[in-house]
Amino acid sequence: MLSRIKEKILNKERISFEEGIALYNHTNLLEIGELGRLAREIKSGKEKSRWVYWNKNMHLNPTNVCIGRCDFCAFAKLPNEEGAWTYTISEALEKVGKGVSGGAKEVHIVGGLNPKAALPYYIDLLKAIKKEFSALHVKAFTAVEIEFFSKLSKLSFEDTLKQLIEAGLNSMPGGGAEIFSTQVRDDTCPDKIPAETWLEIHGIAHKLGLKTNATMLAGIGEKVEDRIDHMIKLREGQDKSGGFQTFIPLTCHYEDTDIAGKVEPLTSFDKLKNIAISRIMLDNFDHIKAYWIQLGVGLAQMGLNFGADDLDGTVQEENITYAAGSSTRGLKKDFLQTLIEEAGYIPIERDTVYNILEPAV
Repeated sequence: MLSRIKEKILNKERISFEEGIALYNHTNLLEIGELGRLAREIKSGKEKSRWVYWNKNMHLNPTNVCIGRCDFCAFAKLPNEEGAWTYTISEALEKVGKGVSGGAKEVHIVGGLNPKAALPYYIDLLKAIKKEFSALHVKAFTAVEIEFFSKLSKLSFEDTLKQLIEAGLNSMPGGGAEIFSTQVRDDTCPDKIPAETWLEIHGIAHKLGLKTNATMLAGIGEKVEDRIDHMIKLREGQDKSGGFQTFIPLTCHYEDTDIAGKVEPLTSFDKLKNIAISRIMLDNFDHIKAYWIQLGVGLAQMGLNFGADDLDGTVQEENITYAAGSSTRGLKKDFLQTLIEEAGYIPIERDTVYNILEPAV
C-alpha cells in the first residue's frame, strides 16, 4: 500500500480515505515521515522544501469567561469564578503595546464566549488597536466566536464578519474545529458549533477576502477514522473556497481538564504521524504547522522532518495551552531560528499571510 501511496504523491494524485487509514495503521514511523517529506517537496518545490517559516507574533486573550463547556479546556472560567478575567479596552491595548514593543507584527486574538465581551466590545477593541498600531496584523476570532457574536447580535455570519473587517480584522485563526465527528463533539464539547457551521463560517470569510487557518485537536477520544474524515472535510472545503493557508494538527493537553484520565494521551509517535499524514492528505493546503506551543520545542523540531514547514512564531504570552500544562509561553527569535537550522532547514521570517520578510540565503 505504501508504494502505491508514494506513487500517487509523486503523480499529485489525491489520497483516499482508505489509504489515509492505511497510513495510520502502518507501524514504521520513519517510512511515514519519508512520505510526509516527499509530499512537502512535491507541494512546495525542491528549493522551498528547505524553508521553514516563522513570524514575530503575540497572543491576546481578552477574556477567559466562557459559557460553553468543553471537557478538554482548562482555560475557561464561569463569570464569577476565581481567576476569571475580562480586560478593559485600555488593559488590552497595554498588552498589545508591550507585544509590539517586543517586535510583534501580528496579534492573535481569541477568548471565551462571554456575553459581556461580544461583538460591540470586539469592534471597539479592533478599532482601538488599529488606531494605535495601524501596521499590526490582527488575526482574530475562531468560527465558534463568530457564531456566538452573530447569535447575540442577531446578525448573519456574513454581516458579523463584515463589521469586524471594517473595524480592523485582517485574518482568522483555525481554532474550534476540534474533531468534526458529531459523536466526538457530542461527547466532549456538546455546546460547540457543528462541523458544518464551522466550515460554513470559514467559507464566508474566504468569500469576503480573509485568509484563515484550520486545526484538528487530537487525543480527545477520537478514532483514526475520525481524523481522516476531518482532513477530508477540510480538503473538500478548501476545494470550494480556497482560503485556508495552514493546517495545524493540535494535541490535547490534559492538566486541569475534565477529560483527563478518560482517554489515552497521544504518544510522540502519534503526534508525528498526525503531521506527516496531514501533509500527505491535505494536498490543497500550502502549509502544515508544527505548533511548538502544543508539541513542545523538541517534538516540533522533529516535526519539520515529517512534512511540516512552519513552527509558528515567538508567541508572546500564550494562555490557553499554558493553562492546561504547557511549560513555555514564548520563544526568542534567535532560539526559534536555531531550532530550524539545527533540523537542517532555512529559517524564513514571514508575515501572517506568508509574504517573506527575511529572504532566504
